[in-house]
Amino acid sequence: MSEIRIITFEELPKNLEELRAMPQMSQKDPFEVAALVAAVLCRYEESAQDTIDMLNVLRGSRHMSPYDLQFLRDRLTGKGYIPRSYFAGATPDNNYTPTVPYTIEVSDNLYSYTDSLEGYVKLDLRSSGADNPRQVQLRSKGEQWFLWENFLMADIRAPKSDSEW
Repeated sequence: MSEIRIITFEELPKNLEELRAMPQMSQKDPFEVAALVAAVLCRYEESAQDTIDMLNVLRGSRHMSPYDLQFLRDRLTGKGYIPRSYFAGATPDNNYTPTVPYTIEVSDNLYSYTDSLEGYVKLDLRSSGADNPRQVQLRSKGEQWFLWENFLMADIRAPKSDSEW
């Protein structure tokens, strides 16, 4: 049976200082770390550098490569609605505007812990613009969890405001 957790943020982090002040930054709960990834990605439209700095902290000692930076730029430039789509209340009809406080559902599944290497977990996040959940893969080091792979940036249904119809 899968576990579903609702993670709530009063505000989304705007920079490294705000991220570090968040209670979820103990990084002891993989569900909270997965939710933080989506929260951090929401900052990209306003400040790519703040987003990169925050993602690098979530990644631990494995900072983003030039390829990772280009991929982030390619996926989120002009599409800041993608990470917002993971939060409650955000729909294509309201241009993916989430309700406040920001809540996000993170779940595991039958295959979340079956990676051939121990210490990894893949957790699901649901986007209101996609038919299937997207995943965040985390890796544990000691008692903390760090971002390993992020599959949250794939295209989704465009917001209603972008539709020609």
